[in-house]
Amino acid sequence: MVRYDHKILNALLDSYENSLLSIGENKRTVHIDFVFTRKNLPQYFDESTLEYETIHILMKTLEEKEFVEILWRNRKRDHQIERVRMNTDRVDEIYSALGRVPKNELEQRNIALLAEYLDRLSIDRKEVAYRFAEYLLSRLCSHQTVKEYIDLTKTDDTLRLLQAVRFVEQNKEACYVREFSVRHFQDSKYFERVEHQVAGIFRKFQEGFSETDDDEILAEYGIYHTPNYVYFKGNAGIMLGEEMIHLDKLHQGIGLSGEDILGVRFVELSKIKKVLTIENLTTFFRWKEQDCLIIYLGGYHNSVRRRLLKEIYQALPDVQYWHFGDIDAGGFAILRDLQKKTGIPFRAYHMDRDTIMQYEKYGKKLSGSDRKRLEALATESPQWRETIQYMLEHDVKLEQECVRQTSRGATEYV
Repeated sequence: MVRYDHKILNALLDSYENSLLSIGENKRTVHIDFVFTRKNLPQYFDESTLEYETIHILMKTLEEKEFVEILWRNRKRDHQIERVRMNTDRVDEIYSALGRVPKNELEQRNIALLAEYLDRLSIDRKEVAYRFAEYLLSRLCSHQTVKEYIDLTKTDDTLRLLQAVRFVEQNKEACYVREFSVRHFQDSKYFERVEHQVAGIFRKFQEGFSETDDDEILAEYGIYHTPNYVYFKGNAGIMLGEEMIHLDKLHQGIGLSGEDILGVRFVELSKIKKVLTIENLTTFFRWKEQDCLIIYLGGYHNSVRRRLLKEIYQALPDVQYWHFGDIDAGGFAILRDLQKKTGIPFRAYHMDRDTIMQYEKYGKKLSGSDRKRLEALATESPQWRETIQYMLEHDVKLEQECVRQTSRGATEYV
């Protein structure tokens, strides 16, 4: 049975808590009303039931308790209710009747929790955990909502979320999600329940993660759902312990997990004239280049892949370094991130205006978000401005898989 009286009182309190009345800062008369509409209370308008009469009885009871005032449509009493208006002088009694804790009190509990958390832990102010907690505290102190991140009624959950953020940030050992969860929360499934929320916090509070998906953020800190594979092929050899593998003998290359990559040593590199990183796996398997070491990155690179790239660059500092990805805002953002975090002078490969023009019939239209990101990239990375300008003018972006292998030399590209 629906408790219509509780439903309506809770809705009134929600409106009250979202108004200046609840913090005593209103400068004019404010009424807190619940309007009876087919959307707000469809049962009241359903003539096939007796809910109409039930709701009348409950509202009259609330009026007798002086919790609300009933405002009748066209002032015809006992005909149809237009709205009920909360008696704000009885707000404390309404909270008590519902067994509900006032928002102000909940805010103060959470303010105390966050202040103690920040005071108790001597953590770097640059850490995501610190900045996130400080953000919540600041908003609560100014009576702003934080429901995007926490439920004020569940302080234990808030503390665990803060811990999860910090444990991710401090993780130094490669592990799987469930191992991480057991290690820190003694529950193999807890972190899976909050990982999207945690990743969202990193997107907002950690520079460079605004467009990064959940799995890539966790991989940056060595936390994986499945083994973290890197694929490579080309005219080189790799040593795994005392065993040597000739990559040019493998048509589709080889994939090694992040853990195994730590023990890899590249050899026989004399034929390598360029290193090419590729964003998408399909293109990696299809692409062939002579005198080239080809590496599949799979979107944004993480710490394991960066380490591998830096070791290759140290062994081959004088060859050309290229990146081949989608010709869209995400592809250029990945390339920029690759340049910035590895310090390697990667250049764009088959990510130019001529390539778009050649395959434009396979292109897709830009979204509003695409345009904003591309405009920002054109300003920040002038070397791609001509290509981006064409994309904006012709409302087009291109997936990497559309581009077929050609004989054009890499030196033609930006």
